[in-house]
Amino acid sequence: MKKLIIQLTTSFCLILFLHFAASAQGAPGIIVQGTLLDSDKKPISGVTVAEVDAEGRTIRATRTDIEGNFSLKINSNKHRLSFSHISHRSMDLPIESRTTFNVALESSTRDLSDVIVISQRRIDNGMVAISEKNLTTAQARISAKDMEEMQAASIDQALQGRIAGVDITATSGDPGAGMQIRIRGTSSVNSSNDPLIVVDGMPYETQIPSDFNFGAADELGYASLLNIAPSDIREITILKDAAATAIWGSRAASGVIVITTKRGGVGKPTISYTFKGSIMKQPDAIPMLTGDQYSTLIPEAFMNSTGTALNTQTVKEFQYDPNDPYWYFNYGNNTDWIKSITQTGWTQDHNISMTGGGEKARYYASLGYFNQQGTTRGTYLSRINTRINLDYNVSDRILFRSDLSFSYTDNNRNFAENLRDIAYRKMPNMSIYEYDEFGNNSGSFFSPPGNIQGQYIGISSSSNISGTVNPLAMAKNAKNNIITQRVTPHFNLQYDIKKSVLKATFDVQFDINNTSNKNFLPQTATGRPWTEPSVNRAFNGDLDVFNVQTKSNLVYTPKLKNLDHDVLAFFSFNTYDNKVVFQEILTSNTASSVLQDPSSPSRTLSGDSRLSSSQSQTRSLGALLNGQYSYKDKYIINAGIRADGNSRFGPEHRYGLFPSASFRWRLSGEKFMENTLKYIDDLSFRASYGHSGNAPRRDYSYFSTYSTFNWTYLGMPGVYPSNMELQDLRWETIVGKNIGINLSMFKKRITMDVEFYKNTTTNMFYPGLQISSFTGFDRVDMNVGTMDNQGFEVSLNTIPYKSKNWQVDFNFNIARNVNVIREISEFYPTEKGDLTANGQYRSFMQVNNPFGSFYGFKYLGVYKDAQSTVARDGGGKPIIGPNGQTVYMKFNYPSIGYTFQPGDAMYEDINHDGNINFQDVVYLGNGNPLFTGGFGPSVSFKGQWKLTAFFNYRYKFDVVNGTKMTTTNMYTFDNQSTAVLRRWRKEGDETDIPRALYRTGYNWLGSDRYVEDASFLRFRTLTLRYTAPKKFVEKLKFKNLSGYVTVENIMTWTKYTGQDPEVTMRGSDPFRVAVDYSFTPPVKTFTVGLTASF
Repeated sequence: MKKLIIQLTTSFCLILFLHFAASAQGAPGIIVQGTLLDSDKKPISGVTVAEVDAEGRTIRATRTDIEGNFSLKINSNKHRLSFSHISHRSMDLPIESRTTFNVALESSTRDLSDVIVISQRRIDNGMVAISEKNLTTAQARISAKDMEEMQAASIDQALQGRIAGVDITATSGDPGAGMQIRIRGTSSVNSSNDPLIVVDGMPYETQIPSDFNFGAADELGYASLLNIAPSDIREITILKDAAATAIWGSRAASGVIVITTKRGGVGKPTISYTFKGSIMKQPDAIPMLTGDQYSTLIPEAFMNSTGTALNTQTVKEFQYDPNDPYWYFNYGNNTDWIKSITQTGWTQDHNISMTGGGEKARYYASLGYFNQQGTTRGTYLSRINTRINLDYNVSDRILFRSDLSFSYTDNNRNFAENLRDIAYRKMPNMSIYEYDEFGNNSGSFFSPPGNIQGQYIGISSSSNISGTVNPLAMAKNAKNNIITQRVTPHFNLQYDIKKSVLKATFDVQFDINNTSNKNFLPQTATGRPWTEPSVNRAFNGDLDVFNVQTKSNLVYTPKLKNLDHDVLAFFSFNTYDNKVVFQEILTSNTASSVLQDPSSPSRTLSGDSRLSSSQSQTRSLGALLNGQYSYKDKYIINAGIRADGNSRFGPEHRYGLFPSASFRWRLSGEKFMENTLKYIDDLSFRASYGHSGNAPRRDYSYFSTYSTFNWTYLGMPGVYPSNMELQDLRWETIVGKNIGINLSMFKKRITMDVEFYKNTTTNMFYPGLQISSFTGFDRVDMNVGTMDNQGFEVSLNTIPYKSKNWQVDFNFNIARNVNVIREISEFYPTEKGDLTANGQYRSFMQVNNPFGSFYGFKYLGVYKDAQSTVARDGGGKPIIGPNGQTVYMKFNYPSIGYTFQPGDAMYEDINHDGNINFQDVVYLGNGNPLFTGGFGPSVSFKGQWKLTAFFNYRYKFDVVNGTKMTTTNMYTFDNQSTAVLRRWRKEGDETDIPRALYRTGYNWLGSDRYVEDASFLRFRTLTLRYTAPKKFVEKLKFKNLSGYVTVENIMTWTKYTGQDPEVTMRGSDPFRVAVDYSFTPPVKTFTVGLTASF
């Protein structure tokens, strides 16, 4: 498959390259030139000069300059030259042997005094382009030029905070990490919440298949938009409300991002080159204990727990005896493990493109190379991408388009998904490199088979690594490489059945995507004996996705005699066929780390070894009928109905109907608003209503499926039913309502869009719902409840100051989304989490509370002495037991009865019964931000200098600071942060950090001690751009030349105590909450860029 992809792409690119080269060179290479004058002998600029063949087809074309001069390279002197201009009569002349044409054109007799040409920006929703002033739905548009200075590997990174209602958060700062995109909140408990991506009118598959494994990796780590080069993008449109997304059917229930790529234009070939070079640095890490401080803490924790001193004769990591050189040199250090795995990152990004064409054929071709070295050792991303967009006018009624994009991405990640967490916890007195008995550094990583932190015991996924793993050895020697190759041919045919009235279009797109994951964990990273099966663990996974999509549109735009009326109607029929093939192999235990192929004959099958494959296929189709009517551009009505069918449903519920309707009233067009027109350009009111649907993520859920089991009979494996037949699973439906206001004032010096919306999700999917085992199954997929998202959005763009040389712009956006669960099925598991254990929170699916809510205890501080541990009633009086004895506070569950001691954590006794238990659990927060948005000014001088700043923010969202939990609990032999230096040590100490207790006590129960408001304001970018003057550029034979410097993630204002507050709810667990697991934070970046075209 991989070879086939490369061969097809190479061949196709070579053919098109030769075509463009031939077109650019011309055949005979004859050059004709001349001057166009009017009847008064004055030069005419902007005259179209075209070479036309005998059939009237335009071969090549150019336009006259300001002095009326032109020069054109022609293909044949048997053709004719055509001269045309809007205010002059057209003229055709034979070329023959002439090379100079000095022509006088007569003025047209048409009276142009009453002709007013109005240019209206059109918004492309992927189906049809509609005038921006006639939009009836909630949409937002942003030009890629607005983001071109940013050093982003994918376009979603550059969109952060720039569009109201679109909340984008980074899952990690490592190269290739994905972004979580939410348009108007979380719309589904377990279906996809990611928006549909549409590229040049066709859906672009970004969903990871349900059977995707790759070592049980978090799918958020796989950036869905990495294969689309930001330099190829012309503009982006966001469809937000249900009436706007309804045209795309069930795959668009969570919003739509419509991406339009660049295309060719009429004119000489233009070659453009852009370069971006960056240096990246991580923000300061959380300060951790040194080896000396750590060596003081551990014996104290052991003493507090057991009452006896730590025996350094047996626990030699703390012996520090020069007479025992192995332990003395290898465990007598002050190692900064975070610093050891951190490096200065860099990026280089090169893109070259060529565009041009004539009246008949136009082309855009680009080639890009992106290379990024991450700030965590062992991480990098490199990408080669190419795109060729070709437009060809077969006739005046037929247009053929072909788009071909290919990308090759090589992404290396740490084998341990969260290496930084391991580095934070690693004992700092341990050496990075092994020392011999004479104190000489051997140069080999020190990876002992075991020590007080445990030992490597094998893993079932890359995220469960702990114990003695040397973080730097893991970063440098272990491999986790993901190579993605994707080729997407897209063909479009447009036929004007009746010119400018009835148009038919047909699209077909093939999407071939191969993702290969190879990871290898060598013995040098774990230190385990060579005899163990976990040594030299190798995994290969291969995912092939093949999509075929078609779209047939019929667009009707009648030319009515009464210009007060305007009608647009279109019908669309779509098909989608998705086939996924996945195979994997996992083995281990070769004799050498050089042998990294899991199929090597010398490998053994350990307990977690596997060899498996799977195949699935999904099909869907949809039909849409949509119409829009406008009266005097004041009253605009749009209505549509979409029917969708999906193979993941049973026959009874396979098809769904999703209606939509929207309306726009342009108040500024009314007579009573005439007196305001001198300062109001446009004032419109909009309203919309629509339905959209979600399909299940799993294939074949309506079949009874069977799987093999390890048991055998007569040499044959056992077979058992593994899936219950679900014929009654229904569409998850989202009903959206939206009210909007559009305002433009002072010739667009001020523009503002305001939106109010409410989206209600019904029949929410819940996969894997636990059921009674008497059915023969333990889990089932069900429709279980209802959820609301409602809020508002405001976007403001202003030009506060404008003069001949200066212009100041300012933009601001804010959005609020409130998520509430309205209904839960009685079969739904409403809670998850064990509060009887340290480090656990309980998640509830509770009516009238938001999704992502978590619960726990209220933390009050530390019991400073024995008297403070006395239990007290609501009046503050000590509680006396039945025998007259004083009652002391207890952590009291049926299986637990722990009496709190001085120095222990203090939790609030809500019901004042002297026991901390389930009756004291309270709501602590949720990870949904109250407000999100961004703002920033820009200042330009003479159109040459431009300074732009941008800030983004998220306000009032709660994060469980998991890093703080693991680095202040003092429960194991893991390293701790310097915060524990203020821990309780003796009676009377007043502090917020409990005493150190090794493997005992309840000092780090899930409580608000670790829940923090992660609100932040980030100084996202500062850019200074210089565009060279036209005269200077022309002297260099260039068309334009500019350069810029950009600084990203300059500063973050926050009260959050973790390394970075940008934390998201990862994964697909319905009970997921926002937890900071010490992933690589967003990095500070300094970028230098250059753009030139000639």
